Amino acid sequence: MDNRIDRSVSKTIFWYVVSETFFAFFVSFLFFIFIFFVNQLLLLAQDILTKHVPLFQVVLLVLFAFPSIIALSAPFASLVGTLMTIGRLTSDNEILVMLSSGLSYRNIFIPAITVGIVISLGSFFANDVLLPAGQLQFNRLYRRILMSTPALELEANSVKRFKDTVIVTGNVAGTAIDNVLILDRTSDGERRLIMARQAELKDAGREGLSLDLNDAFIQSTKEIARTDYDYASAQDVRYWVPQEDLVQAVNSIGPREKSSVDVRKEIIAQTAALGQRLDERRGRLLSQVLDLEESLRRGPGGESWNRRNNLAASFQREILAVENLKRDRNLLIYRLEYFKKFSIPFGAFSFVFLAVSLGFLAKKSGQTVGFIFGLFISVIYWALLLGGQTMGIRLGYSPFWTIWTPNFLALGIGISLCIHRIRQ
Repeated sequence: MDNRIDRSVSKTIFWYVVSETFFAFFVSFLFFIFIFFVNQLLLLAQDILTKHVPLFQVVLLVLFAFPSIIALSAPFASLVGTLMTIGRLTSDNEILVMLSSGLSYRNIFIPAITVGIVISLGSFFANDVLLPAGQLQFNRLYRRILMSTPALELEANSVKRFKDTVIVTGNVAGTAIDNVLILDRTSDGERRLIMARQAELKDAGREGLSLDLNDAFIQSTKEIARTDYDYASAQDVRYWVPQEDLVQAVNSIGPREKSSVDVRKEIIAQTAALGQRLDERRGRLLSQVLDLEESLRRGPGGESWNRRNNLAASFQREILAVENLKRDRNLLIYRLEYFKKFSIPFGAFSFVFLAVSLGFLAKKSGQTVGFIFGLFISVIYWALLLGGQTMGIRLGYSPFWTIWTPNFLALGIGISLCIHRIRQ
């Protein structure tokens, strides 16, 4: 009897596993869209519909936001779909029959990896090409809606940033708003702080938004002389937010809405600008060090001796400024988003190894067990991704490792379990 293992891959089994995996992926993909992402879109649509926006425009907004759903859903659907497929094949003893016929595990791994690569490429295309294009159309449509309904920009318990204005709102009942805080800059360069117990929002059409403030307190401070300030209180104040400020706020596009090529160009430009600012700061730091050294060398007889404490304090402030400048938050966000554009689509590929190895463990009800395991792992992966992103922003950890660690964990655990299974 010949016990040799056939190392070739059967075309029939290959296409059978591919078709089964794609079918399970499609079912899982629809599930993730429905559970995790449609709810957010419905909430967005609900907020817009309450402002009497036409239904057709709401549908277009949802359609333009759909590429982001595809990019996020595909990796998780790949994990759950592969788990369901391999789990069913294992519980139905189809893999046992295949191995008993002298075929190797390649007949399972190769089609599963092929599906993972295809899904990863599709997810990357949606994330890198369709998402920026959809976001551009989304902003254009939202800008047109905003021009006809400016009141969309203010919500309950929210912080809204416009051109030179930040508005913090409390509870909202109809057009009445409680506890309004406004931070802005006047045309003369003065900084203003405006507080009011109550405000009434009015839609001024093409003029923008107006807030009728009741029981207001106003404080203005000059930009150069911070100790020079004025304050006043008034029973009624009308505050205007021009329409061009509203439109400009919508036009701003972050790194998530850009392609990886554009994000990389922006990272290079910001890194160069940061390097220039650091050189300027270090030059000033060196100048202060030399002044302090000269003051200490001359001793009490020197003119700068009485200024040594001020020079030392200024030196410490410059050191702190340089350290803070190195942790450029905006540049860090761009780097995190750049690595996310590759790590999330690649998750579909790294999940394949983990899903196949776990699918081999199924004994009964393989599809159900695979579905439950897939959801559990998806929650863990998403938590690790959000946790890594938070640590990267707040603690300054490496953007690459904080974003790619969940993929490396899934890939490492999956390969280890696969090797252990093959050796058995």
